[in-house]
Amino acid sequence: MSLDRVLRLLSDLGDPQASLPPVIHVAGTNGKGSTVAFLRAMTEAAGKRVHAYTSPHLVRFNERIRVAGRLIDDAALTRILAEVEHVNAGRPITFFEITTVAAFLAFARTPADLTLLEIGMGGRLDATNVVERPLMSVITPVSFDHMEYLGDTLAKIAGEKAGIFKPGVPVVIGKQPEEAALAIAARARELDAPMYRHGREWHVTPHPGGARFSGIARRDVPLPSLPGPHQIDNAALAVAAVEMLPGRLRLEETAIRKGVLGAEWPARLQALRRGPLIESLPPGCELWLDGGHNEDGARAIAAWARTLNDALPLDLVIALRSTKRAEPVLAALKPVTRRLVCAGNPQDSIASPPAQLAEAARSVGFTDIREAPDVASGLRLLDAPRRVLICGSLYLAGAVLAENG
Repeated sequence: MSLDRVLRLLSDLGDPQASLPPVIHVAGTNGKGSTVAFLRAMTEAAGKRVHAYTSPHLVRFNERIRVAGRLIDDAALTRILAEVEHVNAGRPITFFEITTVAAFLAFARTPADLTLLEIGMGGRLDATNVVERPLMSVITPVSFDHMEYLGDTLAKIAGEKAGIFKPGVPVVIGKQPEEAALAIAARARELDAPMYRHGREWHVTPHPGGARFSGIARRDVPLPSLPGPHQIDNAALAVAAVEMLPGRLRLEETAIRKGVLGAEWPARLQALRRGPLIESLPPGCELWLDGGHNEDGARAIAAWARTLNDALPLDLVIALRSTKRAEPVLAALKPVTRRLVCAGNPQDSIASPPAQLAEAARSVGFTDIREAPDVASGLRLLDAPRRVLICGSLYLAGAVLAENG
């Protein structure tokens, strides 16, 4: 992991990162994409032209690069990728690095009011961390993930995330475990970066119709368009960030409300309403999809399941990658799960074998376990009426959305 390759290529291309519209840089473990979705929805509701770079994509690579509010089209993407490949001239570079450079080049050449950058992994050495002075840095909740790269304690992981902070640039901080919060605050103080922290400078209190936000201003925030209690925190973090926007970028209350109500972000507790996978289920079943792939993501799913006030049992079809520790994820999901189907993902070369997942499930107390070579086969093992959730990986979610049309 290094910034040398991406900085060299950017330099050869004339440093497009120095010409981006004002940047909001978003790091964290869970909730980055949802927070960016809320930020984009709010600012676009105010009539702003917004670039956005997110990862990974679900079905088409174009999803990663939104230029002035629209997914980059195939022709523009082909031209820019060919240009950066030509300038790179075969020198060593990673997939994420060269595609990040392509996104910066597209953004620098198209006028916009704001740029939203989501880090790929970590922060300090992430390819997006080459903007010398962003408008602000945003940190979503930090938890254990990618430990082989980022460290084996929350303090180490949080330190890597806080590596996106820049001297004097404000940082907006979501809800954090204490160990992570201390590491984040220490880095911000080193850089004299003003902090705007959940639970300190701003607060959010959920209520049945939404939430009360208290920060620079007090406001009632509606229930977010994205399901799950955790999305109230993500929406509130986005509200806290837009409160820090300066001058001409400031948003009216109507735009904030429209953004909270209208944000879209596929594969985050997404209800699938039609398609062949729905049709394969018995009548009376619901089908949901979520890309959650770590312990905190599983806890968010469980919290959502506990808010459902009906008697419909929840069955899970899960496929995890072999790079993830299955036991903590499965343990968090067990209290809300009636039947577990451990599925393979033939499109993912590092998907855990179903038998291996089933063994991990037994070790944390699951008893009603089935195995299937893929999701479609797993759905055929369920009966009605059921609420079915497919989860375990954003790569799996992308494959499911493609298969379901």
